[in-house]
Amino acid sequence: QVQLVESGGGLVQAGGSLRLSCAASGRTSRTYSMGWFRQAPGKEREFVAAISWSGGTRYYADSVKGRFTISRDNAKSTVYLQMNSLKPEDTAVYYCNAEGTYLSATYYSPGGSWGQGTQVTVSS
Repeated sequence: QVQLVESGGGLVQAGGSLRLSCAASGRTSRTYSMGWFRQAPGKEREFVAAISWSGGTRYYADSVKGRFTISRDNAKSTVYLQMNSLKPEDTAVYYCNAEGTYLSATYYSPGGSWGQGTQVTVSS
């Protein structure tokens, strides 16, 4: 299994930006897709973005398309989520996921490896 550690969360005003990082360790020699999910208080965990091993395929939730950008640096075993034009409704705990079982331009099936999450709070 892959171990994941997220960082970069915090408190930001609406319209601001944050960059989340997710560092992977363990079984990093395998190639796999990775993604970000989020969970707001009282709501179910929802998909945010995903990226293939090569970076050639990326998939975004409609709610973040055009504002968030997912990228990865395989040499550092790290995936990033650049979040711009943040809105109060983006407030949530953000979770990194690895070893996705399927990724296309319209769907990501998460794998079994999850980080512990990082809190993002956007004030109005």
